[in-house]
Amino acid sequence: MNCVSFVAAIDGPAGAGKSTLARKVANLLRMRYLDTGALYRALAFSLYSSQVSPEEGPEMEAAIAGISVEILENGLLLNGKEVGKEIRSPLVDSIVSSYAALPSVRKRLLSIQREQGKHGSLVADGRDMGTVVFPDADVKIFLTASDEVRAKRRLLELRERGEDVTYEEVLQTIRERDRVDSERSTAPLRKAEGAIEVNTDALSIEEAVAALASIISKRKGA
Repeated sequence: MNCVSFVAAIDGPAGAGKSTLARKVANLLRMRYLDTGALYRALAFSLYSSQVSPEEGPEMEAAIAGISVEILENGLLLNGKEVGKEIRSPLVDSIVSSYAALPSVRKRLLSIQREQGKHGSLVADGRDMGTVVFPDADVKIFLTASDEVRAKRRLLELRERGEDVTYEEVLQTIRERDRVDSERSTAPLRKAEGAIEVNTDALSIEEAVAALASIISKRKGA
């Protein structure tokens, strides 16, 4: 890659642990971290709050053009306001894939994501990092975990935030997100060519971080 010193692209389905692990690995290896899921969540949250349906058309184009998203060192500015907890809610969980499937939404965020790859070593996680955003990434990893394990992890995360949800609701949301993410026509979720697959079902957070850090360090030092 011409303008990037090193990019590690981490993809995988909802609840596989991408954001948690990518952030920890980036800190451990002193690399910058890009949470692309937060970008899509922020746009979905803004569009839904403005009562814009997840459908292509003039209304969607105008709405997207009017949204301002800025990446901070430890967060996001959405239309000038810092966002965090509000874009991690069960509501956003249930709507984000519908908006993220739209070509206009993905196009709006593509340049923002690629720009981040121009400023030094980067760990980026999402669903199309290794296939679309950074197809020439120095290392590509595809994180997986069973539906049930992902649902249990997500349920624990939501309950720690005080959300009143059931395991069945979370499992259903995850399976629906998998379906939408995999079947969308633009940048569907799939394992990138040459990606190293890591299943985290039997791994603790510490073990998974160590496994990913090892993969990236070996490639970085090559």
